[in-house]
Amino acid sequence: MTGLLTDFRRIRELLALSRWRMTISIGWGVLALGSGLGLAALAAWLIARAWQMPPVLDLSIAVVTVRALGISRGLCRYLERLATHDVALRATSTARTTTYRALAGADIWRPRRGTTFGVDEPPTAGSGAGDAARHGDPTQLRRGDLLGRVMGDIDDLGAVVVRAFVPIAVAVILALFAVGLLLPISVPAAAILAASLVVAGVIAPWLSALAAREAELAVRSDRTEFTAAALTVLDHAPELRVAGRLDAALSTATVAGQRAVAAEDRAASRSAWAAAATPLSIGVSVLGSLLIGIVLYGTGPAVTTLGFQTVEPGGISPMALTVMVLLPLSAFEAVAVLPAAAQALTNGRAALRRINRLEQGESESPRMDLVKLPEGNRIAVTGPSGAGKTTLLMAWAGLFDTPRPGVTFFAEDAHIFGTTVLENLRVARGDITSDEAVRALRAVGAGPWLDALPDGVDTELIGGAAAVSGGQRRRILLARALLSPARVLLLDEPTEHLEAEAGTDLLRRLLDESSGLVAPGRIVVVVTHQLPADHRADALVRVAADGHSSVERFIPA
Repeated sequence: MTGLLTDFRRIRELLALSRWRMTISIGWGVLALGSGLGLAALAAWLIARAWQMPPVLDLSIAVVTVRALGISRGLCRYLERLATHDVALRATSTARTTTYRALAGADIWRPRRGTTFGVDEPPTAGSGAGDAARHGDPTQLRRGDLLGRVMGDIDDLGAVVVRAFVPIAVAVILALFAVGLLLPISVPAAAILAASLVVAGVIAPWLSALAAREAELAVRSDRTEFTAAALTVLDHAPELRVAGRLDAALSTATVAGQRAVAAEDRAASRSAWAAAATPLSIGVSVLGSLLIGIVLYGTGPAVTTLGFQTVEPGGISPMALTVMVLLPLSAFEAVAVLPAAAQALTNGRAALRRINRLEQGESESPRMDLVKLPEGNRIAVTGPSGAGKTTLLMAWAGLFDTPRPGVTFFAEDAHIFGTTVLENLRVARGDITSDEAVRALRAVGAGPWLDALPDGVDTELIGGAAAVSGGQRRRILLARALLSPARVLLLDEPTEHLEAEAGTDLLRRLLDESSGLVAPGRIVVVVTHQLPADHRADALVRVAADGHSSVERFIPA
């Protein structure tokens, strides 16, 4: 309970909720559902009273009031939606501004290691491979987590206002009002209504919150572990097969997927019970009121109490019986939305925890220990997938603080534009000529592919990357790197998806300063999983799975 209240306060502070605006939203919500509740009670009284065929003037005020309540219900609902969404949109805008400011000063832009498992250490059941998405490298934090937390998580907090705070406050007020309205007619019926409202308004939301938490854990843990394991198999199936670990990796993915499905089924079961609680509570309340009304109906002398013709001792009139039976049908309208409110609140609290960690600059993993580029003109970087090799290159390029002049990072997933081959190479340098482009493409082994193009380097790659194979794409990106004016080339997996022999030969030439592929005065840093044994690199950086790095230097023969 203490944690829940703390989260309430933190959400209110982060969203900078205006108490006055929230009060207005709650007030319109109470008027909207209160109109419905009053309409149900008054309409029931009017129907029963009309059955007694009194003078028309005795019913005129009730008729006009019923019409007024019918109109005010829709009008107040519209005004409540306007007021509530105004509060929510203002709050999310404020929260984004606050989060952006916190991010600007947070210590999350420095490289940190990841713990995603790869070829050198494939995931095993129970190994924690599902932590990959939660403990990924900063590139994943910046591209995925950061966008998700600033956009999706803050939207979840805004939804708490619309789907949780206001509906919960309105439900509490209307539930008390409904029980109080029924109390003068029959204490037992009011008690049954109160108990049914507790079931629908407390137990059902609790089950719904459990379902939401179960679903969140399934997605965050089991489903994430399945995704990580499946990607490991898809990305490194040949290496895993050679190492004799493919079956184990497939088994890990299968087990993780089964756990995710089982967790989602448990969450769906709790959601089903939560959804069933409200109609069951309505049925119990109406049936209980009806049975009590049958027992009490028509006994004792007629007495008028609070506008209802009741019968003493303990009896009730036809109007009171009708109100007592029909009132619960409208009373549950306020609590029917509480299971969804509980889910929204659970999601909002989870979003709040993620935003808090992000704003405080917390990291789930320690920083890498190698921040300076080793000496040498040809440097190879190796290590298991997810150890932080790409992050290391990005750090050397200054992408986490200030970009370094003359140092360019070439990502393995760099974009191929839907334009000519020549224009795709001019991304690196705008004055590249056709002859330079042809020489660079032939140097990286793309000559046969280039000869097969109808217009050579002027051929349009319609669809961008979809117009070329994975190997052709890598050769284009490598040619782009060779043509760039940068003195230091940081290449991320430049030979991935190439044929084994061709990729090894190209990697060997990249790491050999005398090969002529790259000018001797330039520095080349290559991240690779397939370092040739006879490479000519000046230094080898080994990045361990725990993020620690070591440098091995080579003395030319």
